[in-house]
Amino acid sequence: MSSALIPIEKALDFLLRAAEENPHVIDVALPEALGCVLADSQRATFDVPDFDNSAMDGYAINTADLDKAGVTIPVSQTIAAGHVGESLAPGTAARIFTGGKIPQGADAVVIQENTRAENGQVSIMEMPGKGDNIRLRGHDIEKGSEVLTRGHQLRAQDLGMLASLGISSVSVKRPLRVAIINTGDEVIAPGQPLGPGQIYDSNSFTLEGLLKGMGMEVIKKGIVEDSLSSTEAALTSAAGDADCIISTGGVSVGDEDHVRQAVENLGELGLWKLAIKPGKPFSYGKVTGVPFFGLPGNPVAVFVTFAMLVRPYLLKIQGCRTLTAPSLQIKSGFTLASANSRLEFIRVRLQTNANGEQVLEAFGNQGSSIMTSLSWADGLAEIPLGETVTAGQFLKFIPFTGLL
Repeated sequence: MSSALIPIEKALDFLLRAAEENPHVIDVALPEALGCVLADSQRATFDVPDFDNSAMDGYAINTADLDKAGVTIPVSQTIAAGHVGESLAPGTAARIFTGGKIPQGADAVVIQENTRAENGQVSIMEMPGKGDNIRLRGHDIEKGSEVLTRGHQLRAQDLGMLASLGISSVSVKRPLRVAIINTGDEVIAPGQPLGPGQIYDSNSFTLEGLLKGMGMEVIKKGIVEDSLSSTEAALTSAAGDADCIISTGGVSVGDEDHVRQAVENLGELGLWKLAIKPGKPFSYGKVTGVPFFGLPGNPVAVFVTFAMLVRPYLLKIQGCRTLTAPSLQIKSGFTLASANSRLEFIRVRLQTNANGEQVLEAFGNQGSSIMTSLSWADGLAEIPLGETVTAGQFLKFIPFTGLL
């Protein structure tokens, strides 16, 4: 394998070509479907709404019965939501509430604020137009129309829309099972007292949150000591339980970095070392046929490489239509005088400058171990290889809202 650093575009293209869609489909009840990916497109079996109804509280009338504002007519009936009235008697109005079915013979609703009611009669103070304040049958969804496409990842609003069609369960891709492995003799679980030279595991919690946010099942394999045999044993166990393996740490070139060798002993390594900052010591391969990602040990590098490379790969396997996070072009509010030799992702947040413009502010310390930069930031700014940054220059901004 070449030791040259791989551009992120080339690495992502390689990963997406290698990603094979998950063939497994399950049926889940609608309340359990949040974050799942539709295995089949969804079509409406009836119109929504299924009848003409009132958009406001007011009075249903026939506009032909009115020739000017101020006309007073009798109220012949009251129609509440969920009830069906009689045909509208000529020359009368029907008291109607929001969602109430428009009676036959009516062609407009006069909103309550434009009327004056007294002694069983109503005065129409403002002339309505034909069709005013009526929600027509099918104005939201027409029968037979495709409402959600195969490969759509279900959001809360999608569940509500499907429920409005009477759908109680959907066929989705079985959520991927992803195993997380942390390496390092210095790493211990939170809740234990720190010994000399030790640090708490944070990477597995970041990855677990990111994966669960994608609707995936997480299998935490714990912390593995720095030895080749222990690393191989952990990878073998993970390959037997999961659809994909993600490890953090141990993929660099130190004497105690055993992940790369273990993967090559158990399978194959397809990618190693990226031309990005942070995240250079990144690897991809297979362990006994199961996809494997070796992420760096530094927490910011873990987040960045997962967001930019692992996430699109997993979404492709899940059959998602949209693989990459949305981005915006936003002006920089900072300067970088030195050009980088690798594509760089800067932690930034949106601020409003003195001119009322939104600009990007960079966190003061961009080190790959500075976890506070991720909690402080709204997203990542992409700095192309070899470029400096001046205030006012437009940068590609990737909001965290599209990644979480």
